[in-house]
Amino acid sequence: MGYASAMWLGFGEALAAVAGALTGLLFVAVSVKSDVLAASRSLSSRAAQTLALFMISVLIAVLLVAPQPPAALGWELLAVGAASGTVLIILDRRAGHGGVPGLGRYIERFSPNMVTAVLVDVAGLTFLLKAGGGLYWLIPAAVASLLGGVVNAWLFLVRMTS
Repeated sequence: MGYASAMWLGFGEALAAVAGALTGLLFVAVSVKSDVLAASRSLSSRAAQTLALFMISVLIAVLLVAPQPPAALGWELLAVGAASGTVLIILDRRAGHGGVPGLGRYIERFSPNMVTAVLVDVAGLTFLLKAGGGLYWLIPAAVASLLGGVVNAWLFLVRMTS
């Protein structure tokens, strides 16, 4: 089942709904405090990183529901993993670390954002090789993407109000 993309349509549809809803909520939060975000490179980078994490799940969902050959899906997942990893590294460096009080400082330092990109790449690679789990790797990738996005949203909302 991890190598039959047709079996993953329901997962893709559910993931699209959840990721789309969270992305919409992010836009509402950003628009309410857009003046604060515009004044801080760190906050705007954290918001962009959150958007990137939610969009990883959106892209995974779109790729899963699109009618296409299996090899195309595998290569597209590899591309999403590589591109998102690069974007997340750049945005994380721009956002910097520190300034978040208490528990937030530890969550920020050990945030699993890069885990998301690696898991998407593992899913693409094992799907292409037809060994090692295939699309089953998208489940933890989606969870990491959505949880990482929620954690990032919390971090930059805490910074905006302090």
